[in-house]
Amino acid sequence: MKLAQEKKSKVSLEELPKSEVLAKELKKVKYREQYLKTLKSTVFTLLSVAAVAVLIATIWLPVLQIYGKSMTPTLKSGDLVVSVNDKAFKQGDVIAFYYNNKVLVKRVIATSGQWVDIDDKGNVSVDGDLIDEPYLKEEDKAYGETNIELPYQVPDGKIFVMGDQRSVSIDSRNTAVGTVGDEQIVGRLTLRIWPLNRINWIK
Repeated sequence: MKLAQEKKSKVSLEELPKSEVLAKELKKVKYREQYLKTLKSTVFTLLSVAAVAVLIATIWLPVLQIYGKSMTPTLKSGDLVVSVNDKAFKQGDVIAFYYNNKVLVKRVIATSGQWVDIDDKGNVSVDGDLIDEPYLKEEDKAYGETNIELPYQVPDGKIFVMGDQRSVSIDSRNTAVGTVGDEQIVGRLTLRIWPLNRINWIK
């Protein structure tokens, strides 16, 4: 009886895996745990970066798509542009603003208190001085849809804007749009990102 028990015990010890096999299996388990830990960390990092990117794109750097022809040749319909959440504008800046649940894109011509005048050929003067508009071709100038009394003084807290394609743009020359208030402004357009062959800074 005692001999049989000793033989059974001996067989059980022989059936145990060798130390090399145990070490190999342990290494596999540790690798799997490390892999899962790294994967979770990577996924968390990617989600965090994506969330921050969406937040930045929504609040500070909205991406807008251009519709219509009022800003040609500077911007064309279908262009994708990046805007900066900025309200410190100067003459010549291109801005986006809300109007009747739409986002319009126009160029800053004058700010609060300045006087705007336009002659019958579409030449624009601010405070009595003809402004330099290198972004326009001569044929793009036009008196356009103007129904305000000129010369016109820009009200306090407002911006006078015009499209680059003056013959078709409805802008601050017309009371339908009027001047733009701070509460309407989306931001200043800085960069065209689409189409790829026309990526450039907006001037």
